Amino acid sequence: MIAATRGWFRRNRTPLTVGVGVIGAGYVVTQYVLGKISAARERMSSDRIARENLRRRFEQNQEDCTFTVLALLPTATDNILQELQTERITFELQQQKAAKLARDGEPHPSELGSGPPSVTDDDGRSMASLQSESGVHASQMGIPSATSAGDGPQDGGQQAQRLRRTKVQLWNDLKISSITRSFTLIYTLALLTLLTRIQLNLLGRRSYLSSVVSLATGGMEQSTITLENHDDDNPDQAYGNDFETNRQYLTFSWWLLHRGWRQVMLKVEAAVKEVFGSLSIRDEISMHKFSDLTLQVRMKVEGATDAERKAGRWLEFLLPPKDQEDFVLKESGMTTESSSTAASGNTPLRRLLDETSDLIDSPPFSHVLTLLLDAGFSTLVERKVSEQAFKIPPTSDVPDLNAPRITEIVDVKPVRLPAVLAILSRQAHSIGNGVPNEYLQSMEQVRDLEAFAAVVYSSNWESEISPMNEESSALFTQEDGPAGPEIVAADSGSNAGTGQESIVDVGAASAFESAWGKAVDHGAEPVSS
Repeated sequence: MIAATRGWFRRNRTPLTVGVGVIGAGYVVTQYVLGKISAARERMSSDRIARENLRRRFEQNQEDCTFTVLALLPTATDNILQELQTERITFELQQQKAAKLARDGEPHPSELGSGPPSVTDDDGRSMASLQSESGVHASQMGIPSATSAGDGPQDGGQQAQRLRRTKVQLWNDLKISSITRSFTLIYTLALLTLLTRIQLNLLGRRSYLSSVVSLATGGMEQSTITLENHDDDNPDQAYGNDFETNRQYLTFSWWLLHRGWRQVMLKVEAAVKEVFGSLSIRDEISMHKFSDLTLQVRMKVEGATDAERKAGRWLEFLLPPKDQEDFVLKESGMTTESSSTAASGNTPLRRLLDETSDLIDSPPFSHVLTLLLDAGFSTLVERKVSEQAFKIPPTSDVPDLNAPRITEIVDVKPVRLPAVLAILSRQAHSIGNGVPNEYLQSMEQVRDLEAFAAVVYSSNWESEISPMNEESSALFTQEDGPAGPEIVAADSGSNAGTGQESIVDVGAASAFESAWGKAVDHGAEPVSS
């Protein structure tokens, strides 16, 4: 039997060899495929976790931006309200009116509305309307009463003419001041919102890249990128590994809060005088005309065409010139020994300031700023002024910023100009100190603002990686893909001591404008969806 078995194996040697080879090859291929499938699953799981981590970090960054704007805005508001004291002008007009009533022997200002209409009565009603609707009484200004305004020798017609001329001048000052103040606050709020988004997203990008580089080089024991910064536990880990540089960089918002707003105000004031200067305080104004005049002011400040708006330069309002950078650091309390040279040379602070300047001078910045201003002025003109001055009922609790309704209303009754000025005077306080701030909320509803923040968060990765860790920069590659940071792969099986591989897809186009276009097209999907 043994001989027969040997003979059978000898006769079927070739088929048996082929069969064993096929089975062995099949086993090897099966194990290889199963290994690849397992690795792919781990890679997909790591990619999903990394995307979720990145999305949460980005969203947290945007919430930080909102709170930061709300914390900084009162500083600029106080400066603007102190410079444009509309309530003080109102008080001076009330003093003049009280003095005239005392000379004429009239009993009390409350009786201004009695009797036949006259120029004097119109002024009294305008003043009463301004005082009642603005919500700020002149006595709240803390100005002592000047009851002696009407004392002294009366010079008949000459004194009346001089008084009338002064009154007209005060009314004109009140008109320019109230309009300029509310418009300046909207511009300041929009600029502060964009500057804060740039600053915190640049630092958020540095923090994220620092975590990735530490993970790639084995500097972190855990196998995932940390979400929390733990600022209170370890300040050196806040927004990267250079807390002092980050602190100095953030203090450059001081320029807008203490210097830039004034330049904005002067620019807005010149446009307001040119557009609204011809209006008399006794004129009636329609909603459509006021909206049109507001648009004319914006065109003079921002530019009349799309090309002019893109060519507009807002850098001088947001950041100081280089020869004033040390002054800003000193005024904001950065008086360390290294502060005088921190913003010079090839320091991290210098790179952050240069990149911020490039972002501010880019066309996408002007585009997003225009959209933010559209939202702010829409809230002021098409909601507050229309509803409170022209008594136009709101169409919805949640306004559609892309569907203006005021221009479609042609049968709204005109109102006296002081009624509009009263609303603007009151809204100035809401723009700067409103809780909740409806103007900031309307600006944050602009979809392109998040796209802009996503581009800032994800652009210029290569130059940021190199200063952090030149040895780790080889781990980062540039592949085709949508704009935005994306973790493509993380080899969890590699030894932490030899470096954990991590590939970051930063998008094929490194130019800011190209990344901006992709972010708008995709709605910033890599970080916000």
